[in-house]
Amino acid sequence: MLAWEYPPHHVGGLGRHVGHLGKALLERGAEVTVLTRSVSGNTEVWDDGGVKVVAVAPFHLHPPDFISWAAQFNVALLKEAVGEFSAGDFDLVHAHDWIVAYAAKALKDTWKVPLVATIHATEFGRQGGIHNPMQAHISETEWWLCYEASRVIVCSRYMRAEVAAVFHVPRDKIRVIPNGIDSSWFLVRRQKTREPLVIYIGRLVVEKGPLVLVDAMAEVVKKVPEARLLFAGTGPLQGEIASRIAAKGLEGRARLLGHLDDERLRDLYSEAWVAAFPSAYEPFGIVALEAMATGVPVVVGSAGGLREIVAGGEVGLVVEPNNPIALAEAITRLLSDPEAAEAMAAKAKSRALSEYSWADIAGKTVAVYDEVLGSRLSVGGLPASSGAKRHAGVVART
Repeated sequence: MLAWEYPPHHVGGLGRHVGHLGKALLERGAEVTVLTRSVSGNTEVWDDGGVKVVAVAPFHLHPPDFISWAAQFNVALLKEAVGEFSAGDFDLVHAHDWIVAYAAKALKDTWKVPLVATIHATEFGRQGGIHNPMQAHISETEWWLCYEASRVIVCSRYMRAEVAAVFHVPRDKIRVIPNGIDSSWFLVRRQKTREPLVIYIGRLVVEKGPLVLVDAMAEVVKKVPEARLLFAGTGPLQGEIASRIAAKGLEGRARLLGHLDDERLRDLYSEAWVAAFPSAYEPFGIVALEAMATGVPVVVGSAGGLREIVAGGEVGLVVEPNNPIALAEAITRLLSDPEAAEAMAAKAKSRALSEYSWADIAGKTVAVYDEVLGSRLSVGGLPASSGAKRHAGVVART
């Protein structure tokens, strides 16, 4: 598998997805290698519970923009891949998002193996359209990756419709496989804070709605004066969020925590009264699953995969994106009626446990591999003949 991020050095949900999927695939008989990005400046190789991780250092040539950085990173990936591995070492390559598309295409052709692509999000969706040459290039690269792949995996029915419409991918080429939740999240012991605590976890970017949440919190404290808001995550809006907090008079009520590791995130979930994810664009929303698994009542934006996870209003509240008043009303409702909120959270936890296990997701992913490989692999992922290797060439490119 090829991915630009992998735990513990992950920015968003993609890295976690690749980490959990790789380990779950091992249980299905696959041998998994992940090529990813090193943050130390040196190429590193380690074993992550049976998954071989090769973290490659990008070239340090001071790229002028992210497109140039991605190109340099892909060349570094290719250099490591062709130096470390050979044709025949893998049965297929699995690329995660456009950032690894160049290397994925080159390895597909060099090794003569099929390519599977997972599209976690699109530039069109993130930006609400294509507005400049850089966005156009990224979108074209996403189209190219879908074109080159034998199958395209997406995480929600919403994303299936988006990929089909934006890239003109035939629907029979697309497979919907949701993200999953690790069982350890279900073991979090709830220890709610004395004062009502609202949390946001995720990248600090416009489409995920953190600024809208600040505006909503200014309304919430009018009715629940003791309520607090904590942001966990980093991103380009960090400074603007801090300024908005000050402008709204919330300096004593809202705070930015920066990036937190999984252990500290679990502590944060355990203390929260409400988790708010007011996204205007969200292909899936794994943070909502984490909140549900830990028993935290959730409020989400009516966007993409979030709308599918928190369906029907029984396991969480769904509000119109970019509407701070509606968001404030939903948060206030949950804070003001803790008994009803906890009953809703209990139903949410049950749904997360029954519908989003990594074992099930790995099985569905192996079924896609089997489609691509035909008779070379059985449904369980094991070789049909002694001549076929068991590498589910998880060169995860993200």
